[in-house]
Amino acid sequence: MKKLFVLLMTALLVCFMTATSFAAPSQEKIDKERGEIDALSVTALNNLYEKVPSSQRVIKNCYAYATLSNTGMKLGLFGDAHGRGLAINNETGEKVYMRMKEVGLGLGLGIKEYDLIFVIGTEKAWRDFISGDIKFAGSAEAAANDGVTGDSLEGASIAAEGIWVYQMTKKGLTLDVSIKGTKIYADKNLNKK
Repeated sequence: MKKLFVLLMTALLVCFMTATSFAAPSQEKIDKERGEIDALSVTALNNLYEKVPSSQRVIKNCYAYATLSNTGMKLGLFGDAHGRGLAINNETGEKVYMRMKEVGLGLGLGIKEYDLIFVIGTEKAWRDFISGDIKFAGSAEAAANDGVTGDSLEGASIAAEGIWVYQMTKKGLTLDVSIKGTKIYADKNLNKK
């Protein structure tokens, strides 16, 4: 009988611990993570403005923009990257906290930290971006025209229809040739009101 009681209590304790690990984060934790992401966003933009001064005008005049701070790793045939960031609609002032997940298959080796700064040119591109419905293209151009205001996006690559991206490596080095699958989506916990 004692063994059954101990076994039952242990099972209940395990269930309780498991349930609390899946519980929603506290408001304090959410506010802390939002603050960290806000600071990462400001740093990413300042680094971009320093390296590509014309980008400041582009970010100010675009429909919306997003910054994602990422860490990527490539070991042998498999690669992985994850990140977090913030999308801001210049027209409405809406802020959406974002997550990124990327998996790659191809030959490579290395680890790097980098920022992606997305320039979003239209309302449709904004809705697609924050809903996670973007299919990212593999094309790149040294200088692109936004097709809306006529601004030149020097140093940016075309990411998808109506979306361009600047990539700024913070530290690390990777050598890779790969096919990547990238998913960018709104963070449900951080966007709760």
